[in-house]
Amino acid sequence: MKFDQYYISVEIKKNLEKLGFRRPTDIQFKAIPSILNGEDVLAIAQTGTGKTAAFAIPVIDKIHRLKSSKRSYGIKCIVMAPTRELALQIGEVFKTLSKHTKVKTFSLHGGIEQDAQIKKIQDGVDILIVTPGRMFDLINQEVIRLNAVHTLVLDEADHMLDLGFIEDIKYIKKMLPQRHQTLFFSATISDEIRKLAYSQVKSEAIRIQVSPKDKVSKNINHSVIFVEMDDKRAFLEHFIKENLDSKIIVFVRTRIRAERVVKAMQRVGIAASPIHGEKDQYERAEIMQSFRKGACRILIATDVSARGIDIPDIDFVINYDLPEKTENYVHRVGRTGRGINKGTAISFCSSDERELLEEIQQFLDKPITVLKLGKKGYAEIISAPDEPDNLRALVEEHDQWLNKKPKKKKSAKHKK
Repeated sequence: MKFDQYYISVEIKKNLEKLGFRRPTDIQFKAIPSILNGEDVLAIAQTGTGKTAAFAIPVIDKIHRLKSSKRSYGIKCIVMAPTRELALQIGEVFKTLSKHTKVKTFSLHGGIEQDAQIKKIQDGVDILIVTPGRMFDLINQEVIRLNAVHTLVLDEADHMLDLGFIEDIKYIKKMLPQRHQTLFFSATISDEIRKLAYSQVKSEAIRIQVSPKDKVSKNINHSVIFVEMDDKRAFLEHFIKENLDSKIIVFVRTRIRAERVVKAMQRVGIAASPIHGEKDQYERAEIMQSFRKGACRILIATDVSARGIDIPDIDFVINYDLPEKTENYVHRVGRTGRGINKGTAISFCSSDERELLEEIQQFLDKPITVLKLGKKGYAEIISAPDEPDNLRALVEEHDQWLNKKPKKKKSAKHKK
């Protein structure tokens, strides 16, 4: 079935055609009819499969059909997202899909002054994409009124609930009109979070799972290579220089690590930009725009960005550090291979991270392919080693391939 066969407005169909979207993805095919029918939906699908459009298309269409003019008389839909980057990303999707319709959308988040945001809301907004903190600030100031809201959407619902927003979600739902629609969308969800999600939707809610057994998209070739912690910088340097024309995201565990890796790359002539929660919103937006346009090709990011980057042409994802939360592996590698594109993700695993790797493999319910260094670098592939001795052997091969480890500088005392 093609989009032009759907019972949605002509304006949205034209927007989809301009974007090159002719047929719905699996999640869109299963979710759109139920949302148009006003049913609660809890949907789980791999990252990069078009989840945002799956709820944006029907939500925009329903509001567009209800309006007689472009004037807005109160917020009709709230979309909650866990991070600023994700709120902005969702906002761009809604803005693009609502062109030439009667629907007005706006992304609301913290990190910037409130005055312009307040004016925008007071001028009239139909769909508000929000992060919880700023939303509650403006609810308390009585700028945001919820009496006309008929749809509540939680994107990355697992992360929202995992961050402890369940009480905030319950509070919001109590303030909404009794007859409202609730939509939960996520790429991963644990049994505990699933129970919380089910408690917030109608008992007859539509439950959709697309490829639940394979949490990583088939478009992504993901693998691991064993690299000791002290060698990771040299290894990353070599990889980037072997792929100079590629757009690469490198994920690290902490803000301090991000800044250190950026400086280490700069010392060897590689331009890279860090993005993490400690940077103000304007700087983060500027870095993301530079990365999107290709002016910056190497992004060093923490997990704050794992769910907020939807750029279709990312060639490689590098897990410089393995994530401590297993589900973040799926979100990280999902930054590449989006839509119909293919992508590659490589994780650097040190001896100390072996346990994290095993937890990730248990979460995925399958072993991750191990890359072994051949004579030409990343060529030879072997199955995952079971014994620590094999791990040590691979690390030693890596050392030989680099010819030698960086020599430690002698202290001034030793020189004397």
